[in-house]
Amino acid sequence: MLEVAASIVAEVSKLRDEINHHNYLYHSLDSPELTDVEFDKLFRRLKSLEAEYPSAVTPDSPTQRVGAKPLEGFEQIRHELPMLSLDNAFNSNDLQDFDRRVIARLQDESQIEYACEPKIDGIAVSLLYEDGILVRGATRGDGTTGEDITHNVRTIESVPLKLMGTDYPGRLEVRGEIYIARSTFKSLNQQAEAEGEKPFANPRNAAAGSVRQLDARLTAKRKLTMFCYSVGLVERGELPLKHGEILQQLKLWGLRINPKLAIVQGAQACIDYYNRMQLDRDDLDYEIDGVVFKVNSIAQQTRLGILTRTPRWAIAHKFPAEEGVTELLDVEFQVGRTGAVTPVARLKPVKVGGVTISNATLHNMDEVGRLGVRIGDIVLLQRAGDVIPKIVGVEKKSENGKKILLPRKCPSCGSDVVQSQDEVIARCSGGLICQAQRQENIRHFASRLAMDIEGLGDKLVLQLVEAGLIKTAADLYDLSLTELVELERMAPKSANNLLAALEKSKDTTLPRFIYSLGIQEVGESTARSLAMHFGELEALLAADELSLQRVPDVGPIVAKKIARFFAQKSNQDVIEKMRRLGLHWPAIEVSAAADVLAGKIYVLTGTLNQMNRNDAKAKLQSLGAKVAGSVSKNTDCVVAGDAAGSKLVKAQELGILVMDEQALVDFLAEHNL
Repeated sequence: MLEVAASIVAEVSKLRDEINHHNYLYHSLDSPELTDVEFDKLFRRLKSLEAEYPSAVTPDSPTQRVGAKPLEGFEQIRHELPMLSLDNAFNSNDLQDFDRRVIARLQDESQIEYACEPKIDGIAVSLLYEDGILVRGATRGDGTTGEDITHNVRTIESVPLKLMGTDYPGRLEVRGEIYIARSTFKSLNQQAEAEGEKPFANPRNAAAGSVRQLDARLTAKRKLTMFCYSVGLVERGELPLKHGEILQQLKLWGLRINPKLAIVQGAQACIDYYNRMQLDRDDLDYEIDGVVFKVNSIAQQTRLGILTRTPRWAIAHKFPAEEGVTELLDVEFQVGRTGAVTPVARLKPVKVGGVTISNATLHNMDEVGRLGVRIGDIVLLQRAGDVIPKIVGVEKKSENGKKILLPRKCPSCGSDVVQSQDEVIARCSGGLICQAQRQENIRHFASRLAMDIEGLGDKLVLQLVEAGLIKTAADLYDLSLTELVELERMAPKSANNLLAALEKSKDTTLPRFIYSLGIQEVGESTARSLAMHFGELEALLAADELSLQRVPDVGPIVAKKIARFFAQKSNQDVIEKMRRLGLHWPAIEVSAAADVLAGKIYVLTGTLNQMNRNDAKAKLQSLGAKVAGSVSKNTDCVVAGDAAGSKLVKAQELGILVMDEQALVDFLAEHNL
């Protein structure tokens, strides 16, 4: 038996090494030696062995990239060395001035050696390796503090879970840019459109949203990748003395670096590199928005130092936005999923950066006024990468130009279009009945923190809307088994489960119901404050703006939006239908309980076992506390569950009261919660 176990351990170890080697060849060197079928065979064999012998599984195994349960929120990570920003050069003169400053500070008249790399348009991240094992991934954040995204970076195939070789430092922080390849981005959007989902605006937005998913399984589906561009913290080991050589060393350890990296001498060579990249950018399978130049010598970097938040030894030379000129034929107004009414320019088709443009955003009516644009004018367009083109100026005024006017009625549902004095965005006031907002309203209504209707996801909401079965959230409670089973891929069991979930959701709470209505500016906390203050829905419906302003955290602007929502007859009708169909909640006794923690700021961290974070947050808020996401000197108390991290450490450093989960449970019990 021992002999068999030893042979299994040896095979598992060999398989892992082979898989890591071939991952490296594929993702870092772009020179695979195996076909996908051959690679999958190795991976399946390793997976089957680990399933049969669970004790053989280790965190750095290639099979462990995805598998952790979804997080409830992101922990804050304080970077041990700040992640700096870069100064920008906008033309060749700026770059030559940068070179002259470097020479002057170094007091060296010889040409400076620079490392040149394309500037990837992605998300900056930090990877921390301890003894060669990936232990943490974090976003850049504000450069000082980011978010812990370890569960997501582990899903990225180009990020090794274990470094290759043996000569790496004991602690090594690698920095780089996570992005989505253009080809992958195109496939993702084709899939989204096929499934009736909203496509991503551009690869950068897609990457940013992907690294901040609480469920790593969703991140894994986005096929993110990464280029490494520098190191941060280095302990118990040494690195080469030049930036370019450090990157080559990272490559030997299994990390992916940009193949366009070049080492050149002097400012003119940097300008030549920039010009080459500008010509090549459309042929790359990733978005770049410029070039980064860094003094190659680490010793010279140290002598040059940093200026506040930017290094004196590096600069980013951005590409200019691509521009074109064409005629503004018309302006139409579109209603977004949140009710925003946006002017969209219809243009005489023109090619900009190799793409034919016939539509462009005008953002809002303030922008229309600032530009002074009218229908019929010849306008200047600007496009950067895959970002939606925008009108940035008027090239020639039309003698008979037609003024652009904000519609008084919503082009989707005919409700009044309103615009608050504090906002530049005009909105449809139709709320619960607007067709354009229908899918988003119903999705929000069914979400976990609102009515928590299990099984009613985005795709099913879209199916129900497109089939004409629901026009408002109230119609959900009119659905029948016969209607549901006629939907594509809806079996009788699934239909019955949905009907049961809808029935269960009728028994709710007043704060949840208020939040589910999707009133602008009314989140969970405000919904709870409104419920605790008024005690019953009828009192809230009858409240005027002055009465609403007496609610904690409700100012004049939010009060106006709440009053306007409940004043709409269409919204009143939907709410009345919901109640007629059985939605109900227990009465709330308005008492002094809401003042117990009034003005106090609490922070939750770690894993709670006796309740989830959302329940704990709701109960603290019902006592008047504000529940924040990060610890500061203004924090009054930190509730620390199992495996509490940096927030607990910071609380202890600041001398803030720390409460464990049992103390919280006991405290809430004292107040009948």
